[in-house]
Amino acid sequence: MSLLQTVVQGRRTVHRFKAGEIPEEALRRAIESAQWAPNHKLSFPWRFTIVGKKTREKLTSLGVALQDPATLTEERRARIVQDLSNPGALIVVSCKESPEDPFRAKEDYAAVCCAIQLILLSLWSEGIGTKWGTGQLTRHPQTYELFGISPDAEKIAGFIWAGIPAELPAPPPRPALEQVSRWLP
Repeated sequence: MSLLQTVVQGRRTVHRFKAGEIPEEALRRAIESAQWAPNHKLSFPWRFTIVGKKTREKLTSLGVALQDPATLTEERRARIVQDLSNPGALIVVSCKESPEDPFRAKEDYAAVCCAIQLILLSLWSEGIGTKWGTGQLTRHPQTYELFGISPDAEKIAGFIWAGIPAELPAPPPRPALEQVSRWLP
């Protein structure tokens, strides 16, 4: 197995991180790697927002505030605070909007997803675990405002949480190659 295959097949989505920050240089190398993602017509549609401690605190407060008060137990609140504030780094990845050309918008989003995968693999190759997250918080108008992202100009494709893994999940099962591929004569 090649080094690349080892990194690709070894990477896991990490849900629990040890406390501590990630070296800025590792984040820079990951974002530089993302710049090499394939993108049609070299549109470079990705934008990366590296979120600092003060902004993370505001994001954590927003994450708690968006919960249904009727179901927000103290245990759930503590879990949300832990999940949003503990990983060593947060990179918000957004995609430039192309409203005038829906097909171009689709191609650009695909390129952004490729860039995200390159960030995940770059960080993993340095022993840094990641989790690509999407959900209510990534789509909320207050999140856009907090990060200074205009929703008319960019759409958030996801959050990349990065940190030193506290535990590694077992590899999930994958379908057999024959189930997902066609080989034509």
